[in-house]
Formats: sequence, structure tokens, C-alpha cells
Amino acid sequence: MVTGIIGRKVGMTQVFDADGTIHPATVIKAGPCVVVQAKSAQADGYEAVQLGLVEEAPAKVGKPLAGHYKKAGVPPTRVRREVKVAPGGDALKAGDQVLVNIFANGDRVDVIGTGRGKGFQGVVKRHHFGGGAATHGSMFHRAPGSIGASSFPSRVIKGMRAGGRMGGATTTVHNLKVLRVDADNHLLVVEGGIPGAPSGYLMVRKAIKAKRIKVAQVEKPKKGKK
Repeated sequence: MVTGIIGRKVGMTQVFDADGTIHPATVIKAGPCVVVQAKSAQADGYEAVQLGLVEEAPAKVGKPLAGHYKKAGVPPTRVRREVKVAPGGDALKAGDQVLVNIFANGDRVDVIGTGRGKGFQGVVKRHHFGGGAATHGSMFHRAPGSIGASSFPSRVIKGMRAGGRMGGATTTVHNLKVLRVDADNHLLVVEGGIPGAPSGYLMVRKAIKAKRIKVAQVEKPKKGKK
């Protein structure tokens, strides 16, 4: 059984429960995906499948990748990801489809995406430094301050927090709850926010460290008291 699917972020919305509770949610267009290659323990040493995200616009690939897709008998895709296969269930082969119905309402998932890049930023924004006094004559507002002594060790120690490129890194958000699954439109609604900008590519997988959903317990009245 496949444990994940490729998708694209659509945007954020709100989901209302029957009692009026509001949940901030993110809509993901998950799939449809096609199996490009199936890996087995005998041939590759582990069980996995290589998925390709089927999109409206056709993808242009070079000759090596074109041969890879021709061998699988599927059209070229712009995005490919390798996904683990859980034990049990029918074995997949090249050309099979993977749809969003591998998830169900209430499941816990991990979402992997690339965060928004913010370019070169200083220490106040990048590392949340407090900065200096804002009054006139301070001459020290958003500078990092001392970064080491001159006599010893006469160098900047590795790991010193400083300005630099911020964001644009691969980020994983764990244990998000699936609120809605729309199999007809290939949509998945998860609770909370996920990394990246709208239309960005994502990987959605079943949570590897899923936490149990806490259920509110009603206190029982003590004996002898009404």
C-alpha cells in the first residue's frame, strides 16, 4: 500500500464543525499520480514506488528520462517523488494510478514542502535579536553586537548567528489532521498551515509518528456526593 502522494498547495480556508467550531485549514490538490517505477526488495533491496504527478500541461524531458517513461508506458511528468510502500495490500506496477482516496477523514499526515524564500536578512528578522536602543544618538539599532574577542580566540567561532539567507528550505509539518477528502476533485483539506506559497509542490504522506487524538473525558461524580 502506498503511503504518500504528490500534490500542490491551493490556499487556506476555514472549515466549520456542526457545533460551529472553526478550524483553519489548507486545501491541497493531491494527485492524480501515476506509478513510473516499482522497486522491489529482490531487485533494489527495498520496497518503494516512484510516482509522477499528472498535470494538465505536458512536460518536456530529455532523452534519458523519455526512455524511462517509455519503459513504464506513461506520459512524462514534471515532478517525480519516491514513496515507501507499507506491507500488505496489492503490489503496484508501472502505470497504476494513486489517488487521494488513500487518505480518509481523521487520518494524520505529514506534509513536506519548500518554505518561502526571504532572501538575505539581518539578525533581527532572521534570529529574532532584540536590537539596541531606538532613541536618538544610540548608533546601535539592528546590529548583531560583539561576535568575539580580539585577543583570544582572535576569530569568529563556528555557528555564530549572523545575517544570511533566510527561508527557502525543505520543511516538514508533522501530525496534521485530515478534515475533508474530495476524491472527485482530487482535493485534500488538512487542519493548520503548511510550508510554501500557493501552487507550490508538496509531498503528503501518512504520519510516521502519529499521535492519538485526545478525547475529552467527563469526570465521574465521587461517591457520597450528589
